[in-house]
Amino acid sequence: MRLIQWASLGLISLVAADSNLTLESRNILPSTFKPPQHFQNVNLVRNINLEKNYVRETVNVVIENVGKEAQSEYFLPFEPGTIARIGGLEARDKKDPEKGGFVAEVAVTDEQSSTQFYKITLPTPLQPKGQLTLSISYWTLASLNPLPAQIGQTDKQYVLYTFSAYAPSAYLTQKQKTKLKLPTTDVPDAVTLPKSLNTEGKEDPQKQGTSFTYGPYSEIEAGALQEVSVRYEFTKPLTHSKLLERDVEVSHWGGNVAFEERHWLTNRAASLKNHFSRVAYQQSAYYNPPMAALKELRFPLAIGSEDPYFIDDIGNVSTSRFRTNMREANLELKPRYPVFGGWNYSFRVGWNGDLSGYVRRLKTGSDGFVLKVPFLDGPKQVEGIEYERVVTRVILPEGAINVHFETTIPLISNTTSLHRTFMDTLGRTTLELTAINVVDELRDRELVVMYDYPFSARFRKPLTIFGGILLVFVVSWVVGNLDVSIGSKVKAA
Repeated sequence: MRLIQWASLGLISLVAADSNLTLESRNILPSTFKPPQHFQNVNLVRNINLEKNYVRETVNVVIENVGKEAQSEYFLPFEPGTIARIGGLEARDKKDPEKGGFVAEVAVTDEQSSTQFYKITLPTPLQPKGQLTLSISYWTLASLNPLPAQIGQTDKQYVLYTFSAYAPSAYLTQKQKTKLKLPTTDVPDAVTLPKSLNTEGKEDPQKQGTSFTYGPYSEIEAGALQEVSVRYEFTKPLTHSKLLERDVEVSHWGGNVAFEERHWLTNRAASLKNHFSRVAYQQSAYYNPPMAALKELRFPLAIGSEDPYFIDDIGNVSTSRFRTNMREANLELKPRYPVFGGWNYSFRVGWNGDLSGYVRRLKTGSDGFVLKVPFLDGPKQVEGIEYERVVTRVILPEGAINVHFETTIPLISNTTSLHRTFMDTLGRTTLELTAINVVDELRDRELVVMYDYPFSARFRKPLTIFGGILLVFVVSWVVGNLDVSIGSKVKAA
C-alpha cells in the first residue's frame, strides 16, 4: 500500500535522529465525516500552471468564519486517486507570508470514501465573522496524458489535462474563477461552458495568449464539480522518476564529501507509432525538430565539484561533458539511447566536493559539526522532472553521535542505522530520509545535519589501520619463525 506524504512545507522539521522515527502524519476520520460548515469562501482565485510536465496549482482564497465560535481547522477536498499524487502542499497567510507556513496534514477516511482531505490548521483560531486570506499551493504528479497515445518519431505531441472548472472546496464559495497558464497557443481542444454559468455572461474559457480563464462563478455549493479539459501541444518528454536514491558520504580524514545518485527514469510521453529509426534520429540532429524523447540531462552542481562519473546498466558512458570554473559547475549527460515514450533508463552519477564547502565546526575546539547539502541535486530540465520517491542517505564519519537534522522537504520517514565500509569497526552512522511526490522545484531546498564527532573517534580508523598492519607483521613474523622442515625430524629419529 502506498504511503501518503506528510506535508508541512512551510515548517522546518527539527528531528533527533538517534532513534527510528516515522514522520508520516495522518488523521484517520470516520467514514461518514463531512467538514463542519464553519467557513465560507468569500472570493477564490485558482491559478493552474501547465508549463511543466507536472501541474502546479495555487489557490488564493478569502475565508470567513460563519460559525458562532472561533475555528482553526480548514479542510481541502481531493479525490482518492488524486491525493496520493499531491506533493508539497503549503498553506500560509497571503497578506503576511513571512510568518511561515501553516500545518497541513492528510486527513483520510475509509478507502471506500469518494473524497479525502488535507486539514490546514490555522496558527490562531479565526474569530466569528473574521476573515483570512489563505494562499494554498501544491503540485500534482502524473496528471498529463498524451492524446493521441501514439505518435510518429518526429511528430508533435499533444497532452490532455482534465480538471474541474469549479475549484474543489468543502465550503460554499461566493465568487471564484480558475486561470490556466499554458506553454503554447497551440490548443486544438478546450471544453467550453455555456454563458449561463458565467456570472458576467461570457462563454468559458476566455482566451488571452497562452492564458485561459474559466469564470467568474457565483454561489457554488460545497463539493460542486464541473469537469472540463484542455488539450494542448507539449512536444517535450514527460520525465518521471520512479525512484531516486541519493548518498552523501562525509569523510573528515579525506577532507571530502562524496555524492552519488541512482536514478530510475521513465518517459510518460506518447509511445512511438512505428519502430524507432536510428537513421531518422541522426538526420534530425541537423535541424533539431521538437521531440518528445529525453535526449540529454543537465546537472548544475555546486561550485568546486570535481571527479564526476556517469554509469548505466551496461557500464561507463562517455557521452558526457563537465564544465567547471569559479562561477559554475555543470555536468551534461546524454543517455546511451534517446528515451522515447514508455521507455525506461536507469543510471548512476557521482561527484566529489571539498569538505570545507559543506561542513563547518559549531564552535572553535568543540566536537559539534554542521553539514549543509541540497536534499537532492538531480537534473534540471526546462520541462521539469517529477520524483515519485526520493531516498537520501547521509553517511557520517564513524563515531558520529547526537545526530539531528533540519529540512523543509516534506518527509514520510527517517531512520538511523550503521553502514559498514572498508576498515570500519562498528560502522558509520547513517541517516536515511524518505520523501514522495517531489519535483525539481525543490532542488534548492537544503538538508542541514548536526552531529558530534568526538576527538577520540577521529583516531578510530587510523588506529584500526595501524592495528591491522601490525597484526600482519606479527603473523608474518610468527609464520616465518616456524620450523616446518622435514629434515630435522628425520635426524632426531
